[in-house]
Amino acid sequence: MAPDSKPNKAGRLRSRFQRLFSSSATQELEGGGEPIAQDLQALVPDPSLVGRSKGLTPSSGEELHAPIPEQETTTAMAERVPSSIGPSASTSILSKAHHFNVGGNIHINSPQYVHNAQDKSIDGWKMLLENIAPNAFYDSEARFDPPKCDEDTRVEVIGELMDWMNDRENPQRLLCMTGAAGAGKSALQQTIAERCADAGILGVAFFFSSQDPTRNNLSRIVPTIAFQLGQKDPTLQDYMRKAIEKDPPIFKRTIRTQMDTLIVRPFKHFCASGGFDPGRFPHAILIDGLDECSGEEKQEALLCAIKYCLLEDDLPFRIFIASRPEWAIRNALNPESQGYLYPSAYHIQLSDKYDATEDIRRFLWRRLQAIGVRSHDHRARSRSWPTVEDIEKLVGAASGQFVYAATIVKYLSERRTSPVERLQTVINWTSEGGTFARPFEILDILYAGILTAAKESYEAVDTNQGRNFLLLFRAHQINSDQRLRFMWSAHTFDELLNLERGTHEVLVSDLRSLVTFDSTGVDLVDIRFYHRSFSEFLDSETRAKNLFIPEIQVKEYVSEVTLERINRLSLEPRESIGHSYDVICSLILQAVLVQLHATPSRPMHCLPSRCILTKGKYSVINKSLL
Repeated sequence: MAPDSKPNKAGRLRSRFQRLFSSSATQELEGGGEPIAQDLQALVPDPSLVGRSKGLTPSSGEELHAPIPEQETTTAMAERVPSSIGPSASTSILSKAHHFNVGGNIHINSPQYVHNAQDKSIDGWKMLLENIAPNAFYDSEARFDPPKCDEDTRVEVIGELMDWMNDRENPQRLLCMTGAAGAGKSALQQTIAERCADAGILGVAFFFSSQDPTRNNLSRIVPTIAFQLGQKDPTLQDYMRKAIEKDPPIFKRTIRTQMDTLIVRPFKHFCASGGFDPGRFPHAILIDGLDECSGEEKQEALLCAIKYCLLEDDLPFRIFIASRPEWAIRNALNPESQGYLYPSAYHIQLSDKYDATEDIRRFLWRRLQAIGVRSHDHRARSRSWPTVEDIEKLVGAASGQFVYAATIVKYLSERRTSPVERLQTVINWTSEGGTFARPFEILDILYAGILTAAKESYEAVDTNQGRNFLLLFRAHQINSDQRLRFMWSAHTFDELLNLERGTHEVLVSDLRSLVTFDSTGVDLVDIRFYHRSFSEFLDSETRAKNLFIPEIQVKEYVSEVTLERINRLSLEPRESIGHSYDVICSLILQAVLVQLHATPSRPMHCLPSRCILTKGKYSVINKSLL
């Protein structure tokens, strides 16, 4: 079309628009005339016409039939076109129009409803895929060669877990398994995930990891759970897609809102649709490593969402969570305070209920013999390697924790060295002679990470400022090992160090995956280390590095604090001491013994004269030192 013909065409089109939407045309339609069902693109073939109605002139090179932008709405067009026609038509230009199609993209179904049929920019399922964590899958490439149980190990606990998972009539639909760091929780979860997948009952598996930013927080866990469930049935998937398209910012909402919107409601619609078969839909949901989710509050938020969304809504899932016994899950399962998950959860305390010693022994025999077969060292290929004595030393050092055995196997598996030589390095290793060897490197990274996090959490509390966390914890460790010439209960030791009652519980609050408490009588509690190797880590400057506190420093600290306490008591009036006389004498004796044992080459601190209440009593003390 020649450029100079555009004005005439524009005029004709304006006239046709006026006739089409004039009141007379409307009356003709209402009076039974032929319904208008024309494509508005034929009437407005050039979007520049609309622009020119506002005084805009298209460039000479502009495409006459450029498509209407996707965001363009008929309502906006209706507001602009009449401006060139006159104010009288501006409010009624589309008032009676219906069943119109604009450019094949925009439909007018009624005077009030305008729908852009081509606006497919929001694809709910695609948005879901953009917010999942594939690295968290049980068969993810990111978790290549994950830990799992050997065929004839952990048979009893695996049997219990699978029995619970298959018992869909059991009212307790949540199983929480807690255990020490390195007890084998992740290996058990991986084994259960594979068995559930083989049996066709695995709905979801999510493995947290503190080292992976896509799965060390809550930002992707609900979308990942929803994705795995949605894959099991197209109808459920469609309900999830619609939920996201209705609320695109859902991924930025609270964990509980996400779970309700993406899982609970779609699943209820799915059940009501008649397509749900409870006997065939995969019902197992596995979550591993809750403690590796950053932030105690976030861990608690996930547990609360599971309780109030998945459990209380009576969905047909059986949920298995594994975690170290850190604060969030301990608080939720606490029987004394009736934690919010305590009534509804089946709790397995792995480190206390199952002795893994025999399993570790079988594991070490099998793995070391396999390493020997592949070795270039003929000694390792001998039937006499490893010896029974070697295996028993390793089993004893493992303290029932699989992580130690797995660490040793990994160390011996280095193909460029002799497993025979490396095994002797492990067995004979000492902090003095093992400067260059690092057989426990993996363990040391584990211990250092847990201990550092506990230190930072403790010292961040206002009332603990100025206290040396490492010194106090090391003092409790040395006391529990009876290296202070006396063995005090944890409560008494707190008092001896002039600390608030129960300080030891606060001190190890974030170390419960490495230590626990043993009750030895009324008001008597001792700290017990799950890992012998953790105590050895604390004793070794080579292994603990900047977390190391020398034993001599601990003994001097205990001695000084005790003497300070004696000094304060000695200044009190005799009558106010009363029955504390024997206590004071006992403290004097203990302080002297600790200090002489700690610093035998240096003179003893001067004791306050009033503390030595009688010379005879002091003589008894002196005799006990000889």
